[in-house]
Amino acid sequence: MPGSYPTQLAFPFSHSRGPGARPFLKWAGGKGQLLDQIGRHLPPELREGRITKYAEPFIGGGAVFFSIANRFGLRKCFISDMNEDLILAYRTIQQQVEALIHRLEEIQRHYYGLTPGARKEFFYEVRQKFNRARGRSDGSLWRHDAAIQVARLIFLNRTCFNGLYRVNSRGDFNVPFGNYRNPRICDAPNLRSVSHSFQNAEIHFGDFTACKAFVDERTFVYLDPPYRPISRTASFNAYYKNPFDDAEQRRLAGFYQQLGSAGARLMLSNSDPHNENPQDMFFEELYAGFSIHKVVASRRINSNGAKRGPITELLITNY
Repeated sequence: MPGSYPTQLAFPFSHSRGPGARPFLKWAGGKGQLLDQIGRHLPPELREGRITKYAEPFIGGGAVFFSIANRFGLRKCFISDMNEDLILAYRTIQQQVEALIHRLEEIQRHYYGLTPGARKEFFYEVRQKFNRARGRSDGSLWRHDAAIQVARLIFLNRTCFNGLYRVNSRGDFNVPFGNYRNPRICDAPNLRSVSHSFQNAEIHFGDFTACKAFVDERTFVYLDPPYRPISRTASFNAYYKNPFDDAEQRRLAGFYQQLGSAGARLMLSNSDPHNENPQDMFFEELYAGFSIHKVVASRRINSNGAKRGPITELLITNY
């Protein structure tokens, strides 16, 4: 339940003490544009050093994780996601970053030397190989080919249309070629910084409840689930094979309360239904008794250009 602590911090959250790590993938729902607003609502115990652990069960592109890791001294971190490609990438960068950089440098040199037509053909060849490999769930991919597969993922992310990650109902990556002039495929300094940020992190593939044993009264938990669609045509689940529907939102709310009972400080992001329907009280009812804040975001993923303007999103905290 809400405590008596103030809900705003005085510093700009996105400005770390140094360059630090930053997201290496463009990810739907990324929080880069909201970092300063999120920073103003962080628990003060984090700044004061009384919180020494951090958990993020829906890690996604990791913008919030990297900002916190760059700014605060945390003893332990726990990150997880239900996207196999993403977790393979994080584990590979944590444990095999130099092998990954080597693979990316090879791909970048080859790609830059191709004609525009050959680049497009190469893109679809890599996409086909990537999708074939992701069907291997026996663990052999991690043992033998992780750096190759993650290099393919990063290449596709940097060269596909709009830099999006999207899968179809079979779980195959299906974004078309983006035709950019000279995209930066290998950012070795940032990948090494990301690897450094992960050295005190547990990285798990699994449901959001996997963090339960990690969380205690010295933990800050940030939850950024697939957003509840604010209209019948909207969808924010394109990076998951299985839908995150209202039943899952309710299950998450129950887990949120469990973590709060363990003494953790909690923040959760989600869409604001009031952008489309002021009468929709889904989150007000689901998180009754907690603090609900509104932050301003830009709608960037919309087929109608006229609707890509400012909207509000929700931050829900237990302090």
